[in-house]
Amino acid sequence: MATNVLDATAPTGAGRRAPWKTPAGEPAYARPALLVLTALAALLYAWDIGHSQYHTFYADAARSMTQSWKAFFYGSFDPGNSITLDKTPGFLWPQALSARLLGFHPWTLTLPQVLEGVASLLVLYRLVHRWAGTHAALVAGAAFLVTPVAVGLFRTSVEDPAFTLCLLLAAEATQRAARAGRLGPLLQAGFWVGAAFQAKMLEAWAVLPALALVHLVSAPVALRRRLAHLGLAALVTVAVSASWMLAVTLVPAKERPYVDGTTDNSAFSMVVGYNFLNRFASLGVSAAATGSVSATQGSGHRAGAGRGTGGPGAAVPGATGHSGARHGAGASGAAGPAHRGAGDRGAAGPGGAAPRAGGVSGGAHDGWAKMFGPALAAQTGWFYPFAAVAAGCGVLWRRGRPRTDAARAGFLLWGTWLATYFLVFSAGSVGPHTYYMGVIAVPLAALTGAGAVRLWRAHRAGGRRAWALPGAVAATTAWSAYLAGRFPAFLPWLAPAVAVLGSAAAVLLVLTRPGRPRAGGRRALGGLAAALAALLAAPTAWAVQVFDPAYGTAGMGSVGPTAPDRGTARTGTPGAQAARGRTPASAGPGAWGGVASDGGMTAAQRRLLDYTRAHRGSARYVFATTNWNAASPYILATGAEVLPLGGFSGRVPFPTPARFRRLVADGRVRYVLAGGSAGFGPAAAGTANAAAGRTAATRIADWVESSCAEVPAAAYGGTAAAPGQTLYRCDVGQ
Repeated sequence: MATNVLDATAPTGAGRRAPWKTPAGEPAYARPALLVLTALAALLYAWDIGHSQYHTFYADAARSMTQSWKAFFYGSFDPGNSITLDKTPGFLWPQALSARLLGFHPWTLTLPQVLEGVASLLVLYRLVHRWAGTHAALVAGAAFLVTPVAVGLFRTSVEDPAFTLCLLLAAEATQRAARAGRLGPLLQAGFWVGAAFQAKMLEAWAVLPALALVHLVSAPVALRRRLAHLGLAALVTVAVSASWMLAVTLVPAKERPYVDGTTDNSAFSMVVGYNFLNRFASLGVSAAATGSVSATQGSGHRAGAGRGTGGPGAAVPGATGHSGARHGAGASGAAGPAHRGAGDRGAAGPGGAAPRAGGVSGGAHDGWAKMFGPALAAQTGWFYPFAAVAAGCGVLWRRGRPRTDAARAGFLLWGTWLATYFLVFSAGSVGPHTYYMGVIAVPLAALTGAGAVRLWRAHRAGGRRAWALPGAVAATTAWSAYLAGRFPAFLPWLAPAVAVLGSAAAVLLVLTRPGRPRAGGRRALGGLAAALAALLAAPTAWAVQVFDPAYGTAGMGSVGPTAPDRGTARTGTPGAQAARGRTPASAGPGAWGGVASDGGMTAAQRRLLDYTRAHRGSARYVFATTNWNAASPYILATGAEVLPLGGFSGRVPFPTPARFRRLVADGRVRYVLAGGSAGFGPAAAGTANAAAGRTAATRIADWVESSCAEVPAAAYGGTAAAPGQTLYRCDVGQ
């Protein structure tokens, strides 16, 4: 068996190799090929990182987390530590540390995702290499490298890059535990799943069936010991997973920020209710029953005088949802092109129709068939048929082998991982969040790599199994040509080219089966090379669009076109943008909730901030805002202590009207900036959201308008900070 390139047990000391030299017993090109894959990954993930923009909601929190360790631990949205994110903060810890070390810039927030992506590729290579050998690992690495969603994911400042890396590390530790029957590596796996939980909450536990099955089936120890090992690992998983929630729960509520997404200020309600049960509408569980607000409705911020649709987060004419422009919204804080490396929240939560983002509508991501729709499949699913054949053959062909068979265990690991997450995403809501699919790209790449080697060996051995490789190539070619054909305005030659190349590969593989007159090795190798080219051609065409300013990377983690049914032109007009899968300003992720920002403020916003700072007196907060969008430019640009009302959704009862009046009476809040886009963004701004109804934020806004004095815009420069916004002064004792 080939030596593992990254095996920690490899000889050291005098026998230590240079990093670029291949270990003995492996093909001479193994290490150079790995280094090339690594370099290409770094290039794709870091391309144009200097022109990244902020994902405002997460970047606001990252800015706050760089200003105090209290905000760092809790994941506070605002520097005043009044309210947290509506997520666990683990995924932002690397970003906040990067900004502390290197300064607060868009690229310093994107850099950790780039490093996590390169590390993920190396860990995947190690896993597949130990399981299926050098060639399988190289093919798996190449497949992962060119999967469009992987390229977009590791350029995006969201939860999934850290989440994906932690799950890969958990799988690597489980593999070591299953091979040797050792407890230590399995406990490490439990730790890494817990770490993934801190990044993506309960979604991390969906990998547990795959990890547990592999150890239970293949570890070379007695059943009782295997069960005991799994029980101890489960305890570690739960302990690490629940550590942050328990810590928050044990701190008195008055000494910590309010937990966003909840009605009861509970971290458990935010994780279990808001971010899990509410995501599966079919369960029929109401948000109220889980102590959380609905994740499927927009802001409850009402329409009213002075509340237009402008302001930070409003759509800007001419902006796009992709990172086609090198600079974003400018200093206004309004949404511009979604940045390279930006994430997007989306306007609709699970179960609701999501906005078009990255060129796709929420409807394209709903229903059980969503994973096969072109919007998601073109970013993730090019290897669906090949991976399915590989998983099936890998398990069936190992029947009769010893229970501890490592090859079968590998197919069980990746097959179960893929099936579990596939079902979870099919049943739940994905919305327009393409970057969720990174966890699907991992097992698809692993199965493609190992499957290519396994099916090739079966092909050269002859018999009925020799048909599996040409069959898998033909099926994957047909699927790839179909997908590419759904995007007729994007590289119209691609679908025919893939079809011709894949067909030629399948024919060659059929003709070169052992026992055939033309079963020569060179022809067979030519068929294999053509097959690999056919498999990788279409996803590569998408992945390299990261270099094209016309596409770049969407805020949703997608690369290249995502909307297959919108026109045929290729010019710079909005219609042409739509034809190429790009999205006009009113529909793109940059138009929702101020996703993209360069972190600056307009002159009017700066004058307002200077005025409130100069006149705040002893107030704790510079001013309060009736939604987080209005607070965002001030937090992002200066780290100002601005109090946002209503949380991300605008529906969170923080602060309550009574508490807000106490803040005013105690002199902790003197100014209130009312109006502007609310909660999820412009879809809710300036509209009476009947589904959302009255909220604490709307009641506070009513009280402010009726009880506080409007500050004339002339007092701080003559113009409003943003359209539809009004500044009010609330005096002590009011």
